[in-house]
Amino acid sequence: MWWFFVLVPISEAASYPSVTAHGMGDSCFNHGMKKITSLVGSTLDSYAVCVPTGSSRLSDTMNGYFMTMDANVDVFAATVQADANLKDGFNCIGFSQGNMLCRGYVHKYNDPPVKNFLSVHGTVSGVAAFPNCDPDGPMGPVCTQIAKLCGDVAYTQKTQDLLFQIDYYRDPYRVNTTSYKTYSQLAQWNNEGLSFNETYKDNFVKLEKLIMIKADDDTMVFPNEGEHWGHYKDDSLTDVLTMRETDWYLDDMFGLKTLDEKDKIIFNETSGNHLDFSDAQLVWWISNYFVDAPDAAAAAAVGGLSVQ
Repeated sequence: MWWFFVLVPISEAASYPSVTAHGMGDSCFNHGMKKITSLVGSTLDSYAVCVPTGSSRLSDTMNGYFMTMDANVDVFAATVQADANLKDGFNCIGFSQGNMLCRGYVHKYNDPPVKNFLSVHGTVSGVAAFPNCDPDGPMGPVCTQIAKLCGDVAYTQKTQDLLFQIDYYRDPYRVNTTSYKTYSQLAQWNNEGLSFNETYKDNFVKLEKLIMIKADDDTMVFPNEGEHWGHYKDDSLTDVLTMRETDWYLDDMFGLKTLDEKDKIIFNETSGNHLDFSDAQLVWWISNYFVDAPDAAAAAAVGGLSVQ
């Protein structure tokens, strides 16, 4: 009897390196992001790096406020493209606001390409209210007025150049105005602006997997359903649309419907508040969504086949 040992290769996705992108007020130079990035790399047994948009903890943190969303994406892209470890493509893992770096990179660059995009409690479809101030909560009347005030000042060239957060502020009362369509950086990414950018859509539909994690009790991102690509209905801060009810999905403005029809979008949820998740949950997401689990399991064990 002869024994042949067979090693089944891990799926291609298992070999992709990974990039992490931090949220508002955080930095790649902080211990927490270093730990998360290291965990991703050790779990996938591949290269992992947190890409900052500043050269120090202070500048990286401050650029998350006072550098525009598009400018942050441009710096992020330059660093990615200069890293030889990422030249064949990579996984992009965004946390909160960091997802705008992943999303913007895919739309505007995607060279090298993002293979799997994991959004953890992301602001991907924009926000329409102030953090910790739910327009449909106990302080609804006050929060609604604050939200509308933000919308009043958001859509000029000067204000869009002022703060990162203004650039993804999407006021449902103003999405059909010329000022929103002209000046909002988010409107351009959504193809809600005055012109249609085919490249943004072409790049987005090249994703192999789009994994969306929503925090069930999030008090930072309104509407909470935005973490799953939903948003408020036009002219409302209480009526919420799911992804498949939005115009950007129905009209496939930037490729969500295309990805969904190919079963490339995965939805998951966490209990608790914004960025309240465990190491074990992160490991589970990347192990199950970035790696073809059956192939990986087969590769982990060397099996014997007997031949008479």
